[in-house]
Amino acid sequence: MDRKRRLPGLGLLEALATPHGIDRYLELVHPMLTIRELRGEVTRVHRSTADSVTLTIRPTRRWRGFTAGQFVRVGVRVDGVRHTRCYSPATSEHSADGRFELTVKAHDRGVVSRWLHANARPGLVLQLAPAEGEFTLPATRPDRVLLISGGSGITPVMSMLRTLCDEGHRGEVVFLHYAYTEADVPYLAQLRELAAAHPNVRLLLAYTDVDGGDLSGFFTEEHLRAAAPWFAEADTYLCGPPGLMAGAREVFAALGAADRLRTEDFAPAPVTTDAADATGEVTFGRSGTTAANTGRTLLEQAEAAGLSPAYGCRMGICFTCTSVKTSGCTRDTRNGELSTDPDTEIQLCVSVPVGDVDIDI
Repeated sequence: MDRKRRLPGLGLLEALATPHGIDRYLELVHPMLTIRELRGEVTRVHRSTADSVTLTIRPTRRWRGFTAGQFVRVGVRVDGVRHTRCYSPATSEHSADGRFELTVKAHDRGVVSRWLHANARPGLVLQLAPAEGEFTLPATRPDRVLLISGGSGITPVMSMLRTLCDEGHRGEVVFLHYAYTEADVPYLAQLRELAAAHPNVRLLLAYTDVDGGDLSGFFTEEHLRAAAPWFAEADTYLCGPPGLMAGAREVFAALGAADRLRTEDFAPAPVTTDAADATGEVTFGRSGTTAANTGRTLLEQAEAAGLSPAYGCRMGICFTCTSVKTSGCTRDTRNGELSTDPDTEIQLCVSVPVGDVDIDI
């Protein structure tokens, strides 16, 4: 039943609460008491590795769940400023109580990840958005599937593995994870338990800095063939740091199997500055600020100029940093496409200015 029909006075209450909205008043009673906004309360905090934290989250009733592999935009206030980041649930999509886990790795320059790693406690309330993303398994589960992850990129494929196990999937599943050492593997105990309990699941751990894993070093064709000699006839799902992503894409392309690789980047690839593009000036019209074009992304250039535009994933997924380019030309760092039309929405985190550009921030 539609929530508005069950609450016939909602429209009047919203009107009376203008301009703040009724949720602004309800949160004074309890931060999880909302009508329109999605929120989640942290009910458990676990630190399985030295630089990561796993949060178990109980969402409000408006939460509609997720599909394994999708991501959720999470809002948190740090020093009074709201920040939004994208994290993939690591739980099975069939979680009985509706709760889900997010594992966050603390990055050196990560304002939100470092804050959550240091400060997350049960009772912390986070703002949520509906799950998004196309990095998902097909509705008809494959007979064979290879799941590859590295670092905190484990979360979406961990969700896939848990979901398949919950469904009693009988097809062959290989889970290959890359880490520096055994101590750096999130969900290590859970992975071993799943592999032990499900004969169709094979776990392979590859350590890049030490011996002792099932495989050693970085991803290679030999690793691929050792993990899944049938890779050309099955789908592979990959999520990890830029080096792993690039290496796997190169191997699959060289073997003529690029169409069998499904990927989800969790960290932006390094942006290479083109000297031919790094000319002119960037004008941030609304703030009245102008700076020399350094060739970096517009988000980075705005921050270097002392501005604080909204952003989330910093890699072109969540669209939080979308702004209007009033004039000039920009290049999309993901595919090299140029945007030359005025008054066009662009994503600051994946757009670099080509010559003079005006942005409405």
